[in-house]
Amino acid sequence: MHYTMKSMQFKSTDLRNHRWNVSCDQARAIQENLRKLREDTDRFGVIRVVAGLDASFVLREPQSTRKAPSRWNRMREANRAIACVVAFRLPDLQEVERAFAITPLEFPYVPGLLSFREIPALLAALGKLRVQPDLLFCDGQGYAHPRRMGLASHLGVLLDKPSIGCAKSILMGNHGPLKTKAGSWTHLIDPNAGEERIGAVLRTRDGVRPVYISSGHRISLETAIRFTLAVCDGYRIPRPTRSADLYASEIKRKLLSGDLSEK
Repeated sequence: MHYTMKSMQFKSTDLRNHRWNVSCDQARAIQENLRKLREDTDRFGVIRVVAGLDASFVLREPQSTRKAPSRWNRMREANRAIACVVAFRLPDLQEVERAFAITPLEFPYVPGLLSFREIPALLAALGKLRVQPDLLFCDGQGYAHPRRMGLASHLGVLLDKPSIGCAKSILMGNHGPLKTKAGSWTHLIDPNAGEERIGAVLRTRDGVRPVYISSGHRISLETAIRFTLAVCDGYRIPRPTRSADLYASEIKRKLLSGDLSEK
């Protein structure tokens, strides 16, 4: 299956059938609308295959939202997004398949709007898999986002698939003390929203910096934590997203060295 917005066959009125070539204000409005479709309770069958997703970028011209239209168009032509997905079987974490896609980079770097920068390429990479995953681990935020629609939530809603945000750093919120033992966690809190619990700060290895987990779509926070710990293999970063990150770096090196075609 090749994932594109057209191939998803949503009705024209479906909130998920949106364009990617939009302004920042339009992107924020899209996130607010998609939030209506997001689910934060468990709704999935047997999870046999999980996938880690990550993106890298080849930037040949400066990124900025303050460009004349002609220069903006040239930037789109020059820059590329590299999306990688690595799928694993549970519970033994045996790698099943991996795929990558290289697409034109259509959106600038804007905090809080990274899904518009990455998802078109991630959809292309997912579409190359022969075995579709039952659960997505995204290197980014899910609910722990100003509009509660980070990358993991956005992608999960578009595909109507369970997803988890597994980020290396905080985008927003704060938290209390965290024990040093692996498996310890505490809530990530949004103090500007009545102390709402928006995610978890999770220790994946004794004494190392935590990761930041939030529900993407069709999964509760507690279940997201459980699955995250199930795919940890002794490193700080869980294996699915760590493998996708390393794969993206490998593809980028090959592309820049001329050892890889963009097709």
